[in-house]
Amino acid sequence: MPLHPTIAAVTDRIRVRSEGPRRKYLDTMARAAAEGPRRSHLTCGNQAHAYAAMGDDKGTLTADKAPNIGIITAYNDMLSAHQPFEKYPDLIRAAARAAGGTAQVAGGVPAMCDGVTQGQTGMELSLFSRDVIALAAGVGLSHNVFDSAVYLGVCDKIVPGLVMAAATFGYIPGIFMPAGPMVSGLPNDEKARVRQEFAKGNIGREELMKAEMASYHGPGTCTFYGTANSNQMLMEFMGLHLPGASFVNPGTPLRDALTTAATERALQITALGNDYTPVSDILDERAFVNGLVGLMATGGSTNLVIHLPAMAKAAGVILDLQDFSDLSEITPLMAKVYPNGLADVNHFHAAGGLGYMIGELLNAGLLHEDVTTVGGKGLARYSQEPKLVDGRIAYADGAGTTLNDRILRPASNPFQPQGGLTQLSGNLGRGVIKTSAVAPERHIVEAPARVFHTQEAVKDAFKAGEFTHDTVIVVRFQGPKSNGMPELHSLTPTLSVLQDRGLKVALVTDGRMSGASGKVPSAIHVCPEAADNGPISRIKDGDVIRLDATTGTIEAVGVDLSTRKAATADLSGNGTGVGREIFEVFRKNVGQAADGAGIVV
Repeated sequence: MPLHPTIAAVTDRIRVRSEGPRRKYLDTMARAAAEGPRRSHLTCGNQAHAYAAMGDDKGTLTADKAPNIGIITAYNDMLSAHQPFEKYPDLIRAAARAAGGTAQVAGGVPAMCDGVTQGQTGMELSLFSRDVIALAAGVGLSHNVFDSAVYLGVCDKIVPGLVMAAATFGYIPGIFMPAGPMVSGLPNDEKARVRQEFAKGNIGREELMKAEMASYHGPGTCTFYGTANSNQMLMEFMGLHLPGASFVNPGTPLRDALTTAATERALQITALGNDYTPVSDILDERAFVNGLVGLMATGGSTNLVIHLPAMAKAAGVILDLQDFSDLSEITPLMAKVYPNGLADVNHFHAAGGLGYMIGELLNAGLLHEDVTTVGGKGLARYSQEPKLVDGRIAYADGAGTTLNDRILRPASNPFQPQGGLTQLSGNLGRGVIKTSAVAPERHIVEAPARVFHTQEAVKDAFKAGEFTHDTVIVVRFQGPKSNGMPELHSLTPTLSVLQDRGLKVALVTDGRMSGASGKVPSAIHVCPEAADNGPISRIKDGDVIRLDATTGTIEAVGVDLSTRKAATADLSGNGTGVGREIFEVFRKNVGQAADGAGIVV
């Protein structure tokens, strides 16, 4: 199938826009690659320090003829998605030895859980942790003794931070290894119902805790389609996972075999062999367009609208919100996974999963097939399914048809003709809205504004019974410069209750919402943010706000905001407590959300 003209046009636009930084990036990578395998440039003393604790692997390492893998791990056992990584280094080292190579843990990176910090002070460090992860991974790889790298990470900021590091060290190959989702627990729609009942005051904390523990109950990624699982989709669509690796449960023979196969592949694609595949060759504009299409086709997390520009910039590729919006217009929504539907990612995977989707989108001309991946040339191999044959991975053709059309549909008969992510612009600035889970009758909301400076103030107003008519709730001073841009997901139950009462409500914010948020129309990432004196800082209670997802506009109706003085907020309390002090330099130097809210890129 010929490439869809919009896919071709957007790709060309990105290529032209990125020409300068991309050329500079590739020249830097080429100079580094020309130096050859890194260890050959170290002194004997340098190498002795690096190999001192390696036991029986010392001989292989000092011979300097076999490839050495650097492991960057985000393991901790507080975060369920990353707890399975505890045993990965031993498995990787054993697989590398069996294949004639070596592997060392190059370093660890932090991995915080947004589920733990949701609505808490620690969430103000969450977005910034992405850049810390990139820095920490860079420190680990800077020892310069590695011929390739494997990246162990799954969740919200971890994968984007690791991709930024992998791009920066793009002259060496890199493979991302997932841990997989936890097995299904309490259905996500039932969890959401219990949360709403708690928000209404109909049930107590004990019943709420019981539901939450039944939903988040074991090792692996949370099973809803939020940012963590959107990350896994992205790595597969962009060719940084092995095909079919994303959604295999932890602790299974297939999961371990995929880890072994990824280790073997990491050895095969170094500069010491005949299939040298540096990350810089993979992360081009076509790979990022494929990732954007995957995001739209699956109804993925809005958090990636922030992360993808930052990841791309690390590879010299410049993305714009218009790219997201234009690709969403022509990408069919093929999946219904919570919060867009009732299924979880395990049900999605069983119905055919990413392999089926990639095959369908390729056949529809909506993906670039001519890309480089860690598995080899061409994205078509990612439509195949990994099987366990005599303890090893073998690939076979997937089902080629959906196994459950209530969860997964062909590109020719999707749930919706568009992906549901739209750029918003108007006299309030620029932002985005995700409508894939929003009822069509709520795509346009025009109502008086109520302005708040904290999400707690919104909840207090709700408890006081102040929302009795259609309202656009404006929550400002929630951008990266104000307080690190914490997710406002804890507002979702409150706003959902108002909708259920028959009110038309919408959220407008310079903050962000969780990848698990869905059915409330929300204009998020509004730029410039209030702390930059953006137009959102000039809204007053009672101003009529019109949010129109059908035309991509967001306006304060009949108001000349330029004549008003910008509101200010006392942000002094945002600088202390739970580690916020040491992130002051991040708040002062962070970029706009539309550009990725980056510190190090």
